[in-house]
Amino acid sequence: MSTDGSREALNVIATTRSIRRYADEQIPVTDLNEIIWHATRAPSGSNRQPFRFLVLRDGPMAMQAKKLLGDSFRQGWASKSETDGYRSEVEKKSDSPKARQAATMQHYVDNIEIVPVVVLACLVRYREPSPYEGASIYPACQNLLLAARALGYGGALTMWHQSADAELRLLLSIPEEVALSACITLGRPLGSHGAVRRRPLAELVFEDSWGSAPQWASDPEGTSYTSAGPKK
Repeated sequence: MSTDGSREALNVIATTRSIRRYADEQIPVTDLNEIIWHATRAPSGSNRQPFRFLVLRDGPMAMQAKKLLGDSFRQGWASKSETDGYRSEVEKKSDSPKARQAATMQHYVDNIEIVPVVVLACLVRYREPSPYEGASIYPACQNLLLAARALGYGGALTMWHQSADAELRLLLSIPEEVALSACITLGRPLGSHGAVRRRPLAELVFEDSWGSAPQWASDPEGTSYTSAGPKK
């Protein structure tokens, strides 16, 4: 039986968007502490808690790191914009959802240096790199984003730090055995959170065998859908 509290928790999950436009205001350290604390409540293999969060705000090292990240993000977006057709939508001066998304992304990468908080989500490896090691850090990343949402902030998880990996390690003294698993930007949203668009549930869940959608798989009334994904 659901309660008002459980319904509110579910609403937070269903309405946590990736936020890429931020107000020009800092996140108070009390709120930042609460966000990171909730991130660390996430499960991990054998409860080893191998996740570490390197927080970049406005210190001298942080500003240098943000400059490296800005260059890396703009490089990543330039490549994606070209290969995924965003650039052509912009050049057509289209008002399509893809063109609007491109404008948001361009604003995002052009302003990385002034994002209030950047969090490097790091994994302290205790064995050889494995394709499964993300299971011990990405739940913590999602906790972080949900906690930020609950406190009125927003964030986006990216991997566009990767081309600056070596430079970030050198600048921030990150040990070799530590993986930079994600880069999360945080701030007060200029826009708002709200219902996200995803594929219909019946396309995403199977029962008994691959491709067999269960009869009970249905979306709540009013659910909006995305057109993202491979063409059928």
